[in-house]
Formats: sequence, C-alpha cells, structure tokens
Amino acid sequence: MSGAAAQAGRAPQFTLRSQPVQSEIVTRHSPGLDQFFASLPGTPTAILDLAGANQANIEFITGLGHRIFSDDIARALENAFGEGPESFANQNDPARVEQFKSATLDFGVNALGGALLWDTLQYLSPPLLTETLDQLFHIIEPGSSLLAYFNSDERSALTPVCSYRIVDRKTVQIAPRGYNRPAQHFNNRALEKIFNRFNSVKFFLSRDNLREVLVRR
Repeated sequence: MSGAAAQAGRAPQFTLRSQPVQSEIVTRHSPGLDQFFASLPGTPTAILDLAGANQANIEFITGLGHRIFSDDIARALENAFGEGPESFANQNDPARVEQFKSATLDFGVNALGGALLWDTLQYLSPPLLTETLDQLFHIIEPGSSLLAYFNSDERSALTPVCSYRIVDRKTVQIAPRGYNRPAQHFNNRALEKIFNRFNSVKFFLSRDNLREVLVRR
C-alpha cells in the first residue's frame, strides 16, 4: 500500500479545528470488539486499523500474532477533500476519490483478515461511502469481519471525532480529538442497506451514543 499507511504507521497529526477538543477520555466495554477478535482466524493475518497508528493497538494486535496496517482516515479525508462544508462536495471529485482510496485502501484482493473502521464511515458522503465499502469488500477475505461505530444521536449536527486505543479484547479507550459534521446519520435499517453486499450485519446496543456494528464478509 502507499507510504501513508505503513505497517507500523505514523503518529496521527490531524485535529479538527471547528470546535474545541474535549479532554475527557472514556474507557468502555465493547462487545463488538470482543466478537471482532473472536472472528479472527487462528493463523496469522493482516488487520487494517483506521484510527491512526498508536502503540497500544500495534502491540495488542501484533501480540496476537497478526500484522497491523495503520492509517488515520480523518487526516486522509482532510488531505484529499479539504475542510469545511465544501469537503463533502469535493468527495464527488473522481480524482480526489482515487487519491483517498490510494492513501487508505490500496490492498490486493482478499489481502486482509479484518478491518477496524471505528467511527470513520459516518463522515463519507453517500457516493464515497459506496466506493469505500466496495473496496473493503474486495480487500478483506471472505468470512472476515469489519467493526464500525456510528453515532446514534440523529439530532446532533456535529459529532465527536475520536481516537481509539485497545485496552484488551473487550475494552477500548476513546479520546475525543475534535468535532466534525457527519455526512449522514444511520439507523439500523440504513446500516443494513449500505452493507447489503456483505454476509451478515450484527448490532450492539449501548447506553451511550455509539452504535457498534460487526459486519461479516
């Protein structure tokens, strides 16, 4: 893949500037993360982590015997499409879309055994979301899983963009980095529709505003 997403990755630099960043860090139980790791094969495979490179995730996944490819998709979106309201219009530019896909999803067919998408998909406009999911469908192995988080508060104009650090297979630490405007909000029916090419979609309810979704290829 391209240099922007090396195996060990590089420290994320992206910070949204539209709102001040909250300092509260939350540690939460994640049933979706638990089932994601349970779905991994017993033999070594490659995992894509789109939260940006951090030592906790690298050490945990490599400690399981797998390889990790890290990239900060929030920064990749800013680099390809810019900031502000015009960024969503720019997501319709074919040249910019190819730049984005090359920076984040440049893998061969069935190259990955799973992908940790975290909260990234909610910031993609519908056409870019479709292209991204089509690419993910091709680069992950049949039977492997994607884990995605979605903000379930449909009244919110801005949602927190967060960093995600794996504490253990059932626990994730979430650190707010700033805010961004979601391209769209998703209820369960909408999520089933966007993942209709995949084999199964499983939802996990929580008391906070994060909806966890485990998708099986």
